[in-house]
Amino acid sequence: MSETTRKKRAIVLFNLGGPDSPEAVEPFLFNLFNDPAIISLPNPFRYLLAKLISHRRAPVAQEIYAHIGGKSPLLELTQEQADALQAALNADEDDTKYENRCFIAMRYWKPFADQTAAEVKAWGADEQILLPLYPQFSTTTSGSSVKDWKRACHKVGL
Repeated sequence: MSETTRKKRAIVLFNLGGPDSPEAVEPFLFNLFNDPAIISLPNPFRYLLAKLISHRRAPVAQEIYAHIGGKSPLLELTQEQADALQAALNADEDDTKYENRCFIAMRYWKPFADQTAAEVKAWGADEQILLPLYPQFSTTTSGSSVKDWKRACHKVGL
């Protein structure tokens, strides 16, 4: 099978996400606490509570992140995992059926599922494999990420 006829398989790694700068801490926390899987209050109560918690918690969290370079290392670590997985999947020269490409979708900070779903669509994936990197299944982790992914895919027509 030639390279042009190989199926494109997108492997989407899900993770929590984390702020990429001190200024991103408060909006990251807001996104986290505004998730109905985390706080199951109806809006506008959840929105207001998320605003309050994120505003009050941000200064403490910024101090904690300052000790590790002012940002979360999660995106860089997830990218390293994605790169290693993609290299391993594409290393088998006998497997001519698939061209594998790894993508990252973070739940509460960039890259969000909307951006990643658009990238998967633009790449022209024939298949998707969703790979949550959470250590267990929970509606507040994997469940929330899968639900968000489905919403993002519907939005971009994937």
